[in-house]
Amino acid sequence: MKRESILIEADELLKKLDDKNIRIYDATITDDVYLQGHIPGAVYFDHERFSDPTSPYTCTILSEDKLVTQIGSAGISSDSEVVVYACGMLPYAVRAWWVLRYAGQNNVRILNGGLTAWKNAGGKIEQEAHQYEPSVFEGQFRSGMFASKEEILASAEDGDVAVVNVLPPVSYEARHIPGSINLSCMDLMQGDMMQGMDYFQPDEKLALHLESLSQRKRIITYCGGGIAAAVNAAAHLMTGHENVAVYDGSLYEWLGEGLPTNGNGKWEVWKMQ
Repeated sequence: MKRESILIEADELLKKLDDKNIRIYDATITDDVYLQGHIPGAVYFDHERFSDPTSPYTCTILSEDKLVTQIGSAGISSDSEVVVYACGMLPYAVRAWWVLRYAGQNNVRILNGGLTAWKNAGGKIEQEAHQYEPSVFEGQFRSGMFASKEEILASAEDGDVAVVNVLPPVSYEARHIPGSINLSCMDLMQGDMMQGMDYFQPDEKLALHLESLSQRKRIITYCGGGIAAAVNAAAHLMTGHENVAVYDGSLYEWLGEGLPTNGNGKWEVWKMQ
């Protein structure tokens, strides 16, 4: 996939704002931030509604039938043009993109730079909450976009599979899946540390960071709860590696199931999960 099929820049979105087919979602983690100011007409993307309420682990993807229903209820049809963004926290927007893409929504992009880029481009903001009319979504699932703990365990004997921890080095050193390597998602983003890391690095910088993994046949990324992992996974797609998956349960599940880890044992939940 090319960068322009995954990302949309603020200038382009400004020109599309009045398009009746477009659906814009603010995927910031709390609706409080959404209500403080969002792109006009944007609807809040509630990650909890797209997660399995029966799972003991955070942000576990819904079953296929329930996910199809939820996407339609959110106002997305298979023909919709969808844009997702976040305010100060790119990983949440990328997670929303990953979920929709997994379910078969082909015309979905991430606003590069999020609300910061929108404001910098002269876009207005509003506080009024919105909802789209429910629609009918027909799922065409890409099952390979998510990996299970069973696949992670099986990969231990497969040199063609890279399992990548995307958390900062201090978190990786504390606890990580045996055999996994560390490539922090922070290295793939850019922005203002005070306002948030809202942008993906340019393609050439992404390629440099990901070069050492480019020869692996399959890449599985993980983090705390399956959110930050989507950043690295999407970056691999942008640089031409299509066989990429997110380990949905990530460390929450791995530790919860009592599976082995390496590290100094002082791991704590990282804020981006």
